[in-house]
Amino acid sequence: MPIKCHNRVLLLLACVAAAAIALPFVNVAPNRLVSGEPRLLWEIWPFMPVAIVMALAATIALSLLPGRAALWLTLILCELLFVALFWSAGLAATHMASAESPLARTSIGSGLWLWLALCLLACSDAIRRLVPMPAWRWVLNAQIWVLPLALLFSGELNALSLLKEYANRQEVFDDALAQHITILLGTLFPALLVGVPLGMLCYRHPSRQGSVFTVLNVIQTIPSVALFGLLIAPLAGLVKSFPALGSLGVAGTGLTPALIALVLYALLPLVRGVVAGLSQVAPDVLESAHAMGMSARQCFWKIQLPLALPLLVRSLRVVTVQTVGMAVIAALIGAGGFGALVFQGLLSSALDLVLLGVVPTIALAVVLDALFALWLALLRRSAND
Repeated sequence: MPIKCHNRVLLLLACVAAAAIALPFVNVAPNRLVSGEPRLLWEIWPFMPVAIVMALAATIALSLLPGRAALWLTLILCELLFVALFWSAGLAATHMASAESPLARTSIGSGLWLWLALCLLACSDAIRRLVPMPAWRWVLNAQIWVLPLALLFSGELNALSLLKEYANRQEVFDDALAQHITILLGTLFPALLVGVPLGMLCYRHPSRQGSVFTVLNVIQTIPSVALFGLLIAPLAGLVKSFPALGSLGVAGTGLTPALIALVLYALLPLVRGVVAGLSQVAPDVLESAHAMGMSARQCFWKIQLPLALPLLVRSLRVVTVQTVGMAVIAALIGAGGFGALVFQGLLSSALDLVLLGVVPTIALAVVLDALFALWLALLRRSAND
């Protein structure tokens, strides 16, 4: 009787994880400016490959088993593996520091990065199969990070090169975080103030949608670096003609052109979301509301807006994640944020400094995306109730 695979995704992930054994577990460098040498798993702990093989065998066996019990065991196993790998990164860094030199820098290797990603994918797939309700999916996905974050804040990972770089540049990092959040909020609020009324105008006057979307599409196709550069000369000339603007913080470089460009990029998703959300409200519903004596304003606030809100939130979700990423490029014109760390690290060939800007950017985008996902799940649940 042939063996049937009940979870092909998990089997594929296990096969990729098996191939990742040949990749470096960590990279060890004598200092922060020298390229690290790769170290395989068995070069650090000779017994660890046996444990990895046993875990892979258990994962493959679970992919062959049917039922919810197998999915729960998959979630528990992959979550424990994720925590163990996370912890092992700190242990490896501590071991290398004592074996090599106190100045040695140990960073996570490509093999460990891949294993961590595969564990998260396996957990996400198991949660998707187990739980149909988005709110409970969000809770299960969030609890995966409880133990890793506890390890991070407990100091178990402080020997890693990335956290050593953070300890040396904590004030710079805090300033970059504040600047990045300032760019994000300074983009979202003006974009909402412009995008929502513009979307409502396009909805109420369909004849104007073509010209509005044409302009917004053209703006969206301009590369971000080019748009930042195009704004420098006009803003510098404007400040030169009206010096009072300079006292208000307006300048050809820095935060002003960055915010203008990011707001322009945010308009297309927002306007489309408003138009699509308002258009999905059935005309019969509005006619019934008018027949019941509701005014146009009451129809908008009590019927159209609640029904259109999920699409508007999805558009705002896209804009938020997009802005977090594009704000890194804004550092090229002096806007600051995590991009300043990234480009400073690239110029000095310091990979840890690059990661000190990249990893928090990714984490910020993921956290904000998860919060929007929770918001949408709650909206869906309230609509069903």
